[in-house]
Amino acid sequence: MTQEPVNLFSDTQTRPSTAMRRAIAEAEVGDEQRFLDPTTLALEGRVAELLGHEAGLFLPSGTMCNVIAFRLHLRPGGDEAILAANSHPVNFEAGSPATLAHAMTRQLDTPTGIFSPDQLEAAVRAPEDRYAPRSRLVSVENTTNHGGGRVWPLETIEGVLEVAERHGLRTHLDGARLMNAAVAAGVPAADYARGFDSAWIDFSKGLGAPAGAVLVGSRDLIDEAWRHKQMLGGALRQSGMLAAACLFALDHHVDRLAEDHEHARLLAQSLSKLPGVEIDPASVDTNIVVFGVADAPTVAQRLWNAGVQVTPLGPRRLRAVTHRDVDRREIYRALRAFRAVLGMQPVP
Repeated sequence: MTQEPVNLFSDTQTRPSTAMRRAIAEAEVGDEQRFLDPTTLALEGRVAELLGHEAGLFLPSGTMCNVIAFRLHLRPGGDEAILAANSHPVNFEAGSPATLAHAMTRQLDTPTGIFSPDQLEAAVRAPEDRYAPRSRLVSVENTTNHGGGRVWPLETIEGVLEVAERHGLRTHLDGARLMNAAVAAGVPAADYARGFDSAWIDFSKGLGAPAGAVLVGSRDLIDEAWRHKQMLGGALRQSGMLAAACLFALDHHVDRLAEDHEHARLLAQSLSKLPGVEIDPASVDTNIVVFGVADAPTVAQRLWNAGVQVTPLGPRRLRAVTHRDVDRREIYRALRAFRAVLGMQPVP
């Protein structure tokens, strides 16, 4: 029998477990739009408390969380969002900040995806300059995706929030993998999230649910977010079936994220010993391993042919993401393929 490939393409590839499927099937449901779905209401309240905010809103995807938050924070007439150049809204949301939120973006060049308070200070435009876009929103991605799964130091977040407050800027936390950050750093998720005007967590990545994210903020902000959810087609009916999967994930899949982080460190340490590979194992904080090679598309294809799925990030970088559907045995399978393929590569 042919083995399934080791899927390190992304942690979005996780599939619901048998127990999660049972929770989905047994979920108590009602009409979400009439606030009659008890499971969805329970999830929204739980995530709001988890992240230290007043209220939550269940949404189908994290991308919808970002675009609704951007719409809420940005005004018509040239408002600007400040964020990392390699962040998800800039690169992987089909231009929705511009198209749906009318956002200019001021993109900060930071390979790790983490920018400093000084970088933010330098990027804020003078409000009296009528020729320039108006700085309005700061967006932070924790953990950073293309920055290699890096965890923002809490003191850096606090410094960024201080600069934003001084300039009267709105703040948003893209917390697609926030629970990875919380587990890796041993910092409660609320400590990362409560200082932002809006924040969210995703359930379809390392937490293993088939879909869903929850946006949190003040009660007034979430009330207005509901209108945009309706407008964008994100309003559902018996959403409790999806919400049940998310509640199950919170109960059973958070602490085990540490196992994914351990697997990522094992990959990074082994890759660092191969010729032609550029990686600092100490830079791997969570479950994302980004490493340099001479020809990323060619190496990715060879790895896929060898039964390991990874993602090229441009001409010289690859990304491998560990998750709950890849166990230790498959990590060792992947390492054997890496050695066979990357051992052939010349040292740049």
